[in-house]
Amino acid sequence: MLPLVRRRLTALSSAHRRPYASVSSSSPVNPNSVGPFQVFDRNVKRMQKDRAAARDGGARSRTVDYVRNEIADSLVERFQDIKRKFHTVLDLGSGPGHFSKLLDAEQVEKAILLDSSEKLLNRDPDEEFDVEVERIHADEENLLQVIPPNSQEAIVSCLSLHWVNDLPGVLVQIKEALKPDGVFLGALFGGDTLFELRTSLQLAEVEREGGISPHVSPMTDSRDMSNLLSRAGFTLLTVDVDEVKVAYPSMWELMEDLQDMGENNAVVGRRHIIHRDTLAAASAIYKELHGHEDGTVPATFQVIYVIGWKPAPNQPKPLERGSAQTNLKDVL
Repeated sequence: MLPLVRRRLTALSSAHRRPYASVSSSSPVNPNSVGPFQVFDRNVKRMQKDRAAARDGGARSRTVDYVRNEIADSLVERFQDIKRKFHTVLDLGSGPGHFSKLLDAEQVEKAILLDSSEKLLNRDPDEEFDVEVERIHADEENLLQVIPPNSQEAIVSCLSLHWVNDLPGVLVQIKEALKPDGVFLGALFGGDTLFELRTSLQLAEVEREGGISPHVSPMTDSRDMSNLLSRAGFTLLTVDVDEVKVAYPSMWELMEDLQDMGENNAVVGRRHIIHRDTLAAASAIYKELHGHEDGTVPATFQVIYVIGWKPAPNQPKPLERGSAQTNLKDVL
């Protein structure tokens, strides 16, 4: 049983920190391209998620839903701002359906859940959803193998894209799967996520072992997302950043919860064992550098929210330069 003294979601920065303008690129992405580097072992990640969903009959997995539920709630608020009714919404990398459980039956008729982990995909019964549910067991990196092009009104991804190897290629597949004027909404962890854990482990390894190895996965920088969306062919882009801060009794409870979330390390070439004294040193460093006065330690989850639309002839477009009829000086 997880300690009852654990305090979760103790600080939430609700303000959107800063939007980024889209940056166009003359280098379009090939939708059939394969990333030059395999950063993550997708098979290991699938097994990690399967084990997390099966542990204690799914009870421990449900206990650590707090981060995903909080972010899904923020993402569904953005979805509800779109004043349109949808027949279906594709929930890409859905897990058990954190986002789809919040959908309103008056706005959406059916949710299609797609995830690489079959056990996590089927963890929760259909009765927990207000909309009709269809489940597809497939790899998010191969979306167009199971979803026909130009078939989806809306695609949503809530905390899944930070584990794909070819993010530009997956974004192109999402765009290709959408109907014209279809919308994509996504939430993924940004580069500052778990920076406290990352720095503590690095300092401990340097002190005890004379070097460092990756223990926290590399993640996308928020400044890159608008450029990636633009290169994938999306228009009318919105990118904003938020943070969720969670307080834990110590580093040990944080690492335990990450494992139960299925968010443990899946980097190719990772170390499978960390020496106990290195972990003990990391815990002490964590508390010394980042600890609160009450003895707890914080963990930061940086979340990048994105919205993009597939181009369509009926979408609003900016007027040509110099076509304005009113002088700004007269208005001011």
